[in-house]
Amino acid sequence: MATSAHPLSKPFDPSAFERFRFLSREIDAQGRVSLRYALDELEFVERFELPEGTRVSEEDRERVDGILALLHWTAGVSYYKAAVPPSVECEPVPPGVAKMLEAIYSEGLGEFAFTNELGALPQPAFPVREGAVSGPAPRRDDRILVPIGGGKDSAVALEMVRQSGRELSLFSVGDAGPIARTAAVAGLPHLIVRRRLDPVLGELNRAGALNGHVPITAIVSCVAILTAALHGFDAVAMANERSASRGNVNWGGIDVNHQFSKSIRAERLMRTALEELGVDVDWFSILRPASELAIARAFTRLTDYHQAFSSCNTNFRLDGSVPSHRWCCDCPKCRFVFLVMAPFSEPAHMREIFGRDMLEDESQFEGFALLTATGGIKPFECVGEEEESRVAMRMLAADPRWRDHLVVRRLAEQVLPRFAAEDGLAAEALALSDEHSVPPGLMPTVRALLGA
Repeated sequence: MATSAHPLSKPFDPSAFERFRFLSREIDAQGRVSLRYALDELEFVERFELPEGTRVSEEDRERVDGILALLHWTAGVSYYKAAVPPSVECEPVPPGVAKMLEAIYSEGLGEFAFTNELGALPQPAFPVREGAVSGPAPRRDDRILVPIGGGKDSAVALEMVRQSGRELSLFSVGDAGPIARTAAVAGLPHLIVRRRLDPVLGELNRAGALNGHVPITAIVSCVAILTAALHGFDAVAMANERSASRGNVNWGGIDVNHQFSKSIRAERLMRTALEELGVDVDWFSILRPASELAIARAFTRLTDYHQAFSSCNTNFRLDGSVPSHRWCCDCPKCRFVFLVMAPFSEPAHMREIFGRDMLEDESQFEGFALLTATGGIKPFECVGEEEESRVAMRMLAADPRWRDHLVVRRLAEQVLPRFAAEDGLAAEALALSDEHSVPPGLMPTVRALLGA
């Protein structure tokens, strides 16, 4: 809770704060986690309730101490951003951990800094612990925990792990409608974590604190790894695709990426941090070799999920309210998912999924054009590369099922001619990359499901 040093009845002045402090962390025998922070003397506590049935012995507590510490350090970004003070104070951390945290608190707040017009990225320095650090722990992938968010990517990821023959369970922070429906279709065990931000943070936001996008995937990853360790899983398989590594806009020489914590750079930093902390749970993205377009092609074959999934952010609200429709059909996420699924789908089926044909609605043209960064920057959303959006548009323009749709015609006439001939780009967009950390034993299934 906040102290009386900075009454919430007064306007909040971010520039008045000098330090962000990591106070303490604990996990009790039932898996209830408390993480404590402070901006100068203004204190916060964030809480997580690990899945029902979690039991934490003294031996467990010692074994997961490094993971709990990483969660504490990573989740603090939500409170740090309220004022972005010049310094952070915590116990010294291994050098690779410091590099990861400094990236999360700078590049991970790139969009936040850009939209709040801070002028530059935050650059907090974390104290580094000298001396030897732990090395890589033995890796296994017999039992895999798969985080799901209710979208197409996590459905492809879980089916990929299922088809590999590994034992798996699903994981999520909360159980919003698309998550619950995806889990029901999958018919697999589902471990649910509950997260509670300190309510004081919301009060500060209303009083003038800095606010905006945080690298949430990094936080979810740490919670998933902690859950995996306490429930006997060997690995956590994320659903972050290679397209997530591409930023949205160059800002003074900085690549501002809405999806930084899903990127290959963030994955490598996280894996190094986990090795230094001696964590014996592997963590990787099983979709890293693939583009969003290739994943969409694979997902169109998983028809059981088509009436369950949603990528529209109106389904995920902090106030807990439930939207009346799975798709708002008026945001970058809805447009992008429609765009990359359409080349592999019938128009009638797309109407069944979305409730309308977005490519027949001329008012959607500008929004679709922005997916190629035409007339502006690529939207700050989890959307794919501009190139793969153009590939999807070219595929639609050549497809007799889609080429006469109003938006497709305008894209073909007004957007695509702005770009030089892109022979071979479709094959490149659909090909699998070798830049990933997927265990070799899982790659045959990855190739089988993501292939043509």
